[in-house]
Amino acid sequence: QVQLVESGGGLVQAGGSLRLSCTASGTIFSINVMGWYRQTPGNQRELVAVISAGGISTYSDSVKGRFTISRDSAKNTDYLQMNSLKPEDTAVYYCNAVVQTTTGLIGNYWGQGTQVTVSS
Repeated sequence: QVQLVESGGGLVQAGGSLRLSCTASGTIFSINVMGWYRQTPGNQRELVAVISAGGISTYSDSVKGRFTISRDSAKNTDYLQMNSLKPEDTAVYYCNAVVQTTTGLIGNYWGQGTQVTVSS
């Protein structure tokens, strides 16, 4: 009923930049929080950044000052601008959204993930 589609991952050298996008579609009434998480092999998925419907953003300490999350509510899309990338930022990045559907149900949805690789 709700799908999240990510784009923008890839390979970049350390110090470079990438911009991830995530667009939600389906039976959406409203989107509360949108955000990004990342996961490396053998580790748990961790928060990168989230942004509320009101535009309040929260970042993990590891990306604060380098990454910026933003959203275009009219397009049900959020963005993660990643600057000054480091090899330790290498991970699969997942889009997440808390969505109220047109039937009134509230659910937590995930994208399929996009690989970000930062070479040293």
